[in-house]
Amino acid sequence: MTTMSADYTMSGGGYPVGIEIDGPQPQNRLSVLLRFLYVIPHALVLAILAYAIGVTTFIAWLIIVVTGKCPAGLAKFHAGYLRWSTRMGGYMFLLTDKYPAFSMDADNAYPIRVSIQDQLENRNRLTVLLRLIMVIPHVIALSVVGIVAEVLLFVAWLVALFTGSVPEGIHTFLAGFMRWYNRVGAYAILLTDEYPPFSMS
Repeated sequence: MTTMSADYTMSGGGYPVGIEIDGPQPQNRLSVLLRFLYVIPHALVLAILAYAIGVTTFIAWLIIVVTGKCPAGLAKFHAGYLRWSTRMGGYMFLLTDKYPAFSMDADNAYPIRVSIQDQLENRNRLTVLLRLIMVIPHVIALSVVGIVAEVLLFVAWLVALFTGSVPEGIHTFLAGFMRWYNRVGAYAILLTDEYPPFSMS
């Protein structure tokens, strides 16, 4: 099995949120055809959780700005949401044909894996205070890259519908977009204070 790894949690440096995505594998064409229907149950649950994440991110923001610490319970909830939403997003983006679990727990057997280094103490209160402003450059860049990703996703869907597989180059691009998007997401929901790179690798 070919593995395209984006694990930034190795000792010696790197980004504290790592996303590993296995390489392209054969996919069931019926599953590809109905993919957007299959993700509806996950999308509904995650949409509800997203409201909770908005509230808990604001609570975490207040606590960190005042104390410089992030409560472990909030960090765990945010990490779980990121894991689940990443697996669902990868499934929707045709990066895997394996249906994701309804779970916030880590799943090392799933083809899309998220690893997160806890950052509970000694938080940077200034960057937390200005977090919404600091993510704006990434939001602008991802909006542009996201247009390309949507076009390529449609192409991937058509190709996989007839051949049962996603072209490797498109898979690589979509996986890179997801890595970048999810690092920014982790930064936005205060899982880390390290500014994410403008990178798809």
